[in-house]
Amino acid sequence: MHPVLFKIGAFELRSYGLMLALSFVLGVWFTAYRAKKQNIKTGIVFDLSLIIIVTSIVGARFMYVIFHIDEFRGRWLDTINPVQSSGEIGLSGMTVIGGFVLAVICSLLYLSLKKQPVLKIADLFAPSVALGIFITRIGCYLNGCCYGKTCAPALGVVFPSNSPAGFVFSQQPIIPTQLYSSLYGMLIFFILILAEKKFRRFDGFSFFLLFTLYGIARFIIDFFRYYEHSMVLINIGTVSFSVNQGISLLLATLFGGLFLQRIHKTKPE
Repeated sequence: MHPVLFKIGAFELRSYGLMLALSFVLGVWFTAYRAKKQNIKTGIVFDLSLIIIVTSIVGARFMYVIFHIDEFRGRWLDTINPVQSSGEIGLSGMTVIGGFVLAVICSLLYLSLKKQPVLKIADLFAPSVALGIFITRIGCYLNGCCYGKTCAPALGVVFPSNSPAGFVFSQQPIIPTQLYSSLYGMLIFFILILAEKKFRRFDGFSFFLLFTLYGIARFIIDFFRYYEHSMVLINIGTVSFSVNQGISLLLATLFGGLFLQRIHKTKPE
């Protein structure tokens, strides 16, 4: 685990921040490449990418703060100020699914206002989103956040005590849910690319399929992920369901339904 790659004074280059930036850069490049192949102007890709970058960070930070409000009592400026009261530079604490949802909502609104083909352009971005999940979750592993529950030694990873995971589960093997999440991001990426070549029938195909697969994968992985009590949505017997699972289930149901509806409409008679 390497949360900090190097440090100069108060400035730290953190592995999570680097992987997040890398995911944005590669995602924009790959989407622009796909746009050129489909004779779509890359200008709209770059404009929309900027919106996605800003809103995903805002959404991820906002959702983290909402469910960890006690952490910021007495230092409310730290919720938005990249220079923390501790002297550290950077925003520590984000919930990926919050950024995911806000970025999609704002992107769809922007495309609608600009009278752009919403679903066609959403399809361009879909594989890049999955690619971003793959890269960013590696950053989570290096940072020691977004970790899983305790498990048998042969199946888990022991994180150092100075990491978020090691602080909660000191010297205990835990499930590396970050790597599993990275893996499903890569799998969704390849599924979308292959599905477009073999089965694509309508605008919105990749976009709807992305959210269906992501919702299902995230819902399953979160059974093995550790959450604070504030992130628990409901308990049914001995099984806890997180807020993120509730959102994931909603995404999978909504977009899965839209996907099946469009498939049925475009099915040859």
